[in-house]
Amino acid sequence: MNSQKTTVIPFPAPSKNGLRYSAETEKRNNVIGTRLSEELKNRKLSKKEFCTTLKNFGVDVSQSALGKWTNGLTVPNAYQLLAICYALDLEDGLAAFTGEHTPLLNEAGAEKVRAYREDLIATGKYNPMPTPMNTIRYIDKPVSNLRVSAGTGSFLDEDNFEMVSFPENAVPAEADFGVRVSGNSMEPVYHDGQIVWVERCETLSIGQVGVFVYDGEGYLKSYGEREPDESDRDAFTDSYGRL
Repeated sequence: MNSQKTTVIPFPAPSKNGLRYSAETEKRNNVIGTRLSEELKNRKLSKKEFCTTLKNFGVDVSQSALGKWTNGLTVPNAYQLLAICYALDLEDGLAAFTGEHTPLLNEAGAEKVRAYREDLIATGKYNPMPTPMNTIRYIDKPVSNLRVSAGTGSFLDEDNFEMVSFPENAVPAEADFGVRVSGNSMEPVYHDGQIVWVERCETLSIGQVGVFVYDGEGYLKSYGEREPDESDRDAFTDSYGRL
């Protein structure tokens, strides 16, 4: 009986989100080296500068060895790749160093996720339990129960505040109170439901963002100045006749 040898080339199995990954293909295409080279170029980092930065994360590599990584002659090991992600502040290393990776959200959606994540962190309710050596200190800050508008306007009642505990390092030292944003006219910087920290002051410089109370309504806006035309002076005059 004649036997025939059959060679089976396995196709990468799909992951949970339907994406496929082949380490052999990625290595052959030098995806990690190419992506690393692109990150350094986009950040205007020389090989010498990046080697110095990597030392802060426990990786002592020469410019020559770094060049071998970017050219695909060698690849960083798992610990070195993690250090690269930390050094470049790449939270999603999978997306950064995977050639066939397709994000599930566009940049606008990803920004909403990042902002929502920061809000969850700021509440202090979802932080991992601290170890005795890394105890988190909390402070109480007043937060308005009513939202300040980034669009149509909501009444900002200074007496309508509740005390909420936050991690001390999540609140700017100069903050007097917090308010929640209502509306999306200032996205992507501020989004609906976000807590913004406010320092009480009487004046702002042009371009600074502040909470303004006008005719009993609270607004989150960027401050600017201009002289109204005669035809629209009424629109810039409050209920007391002040321009």
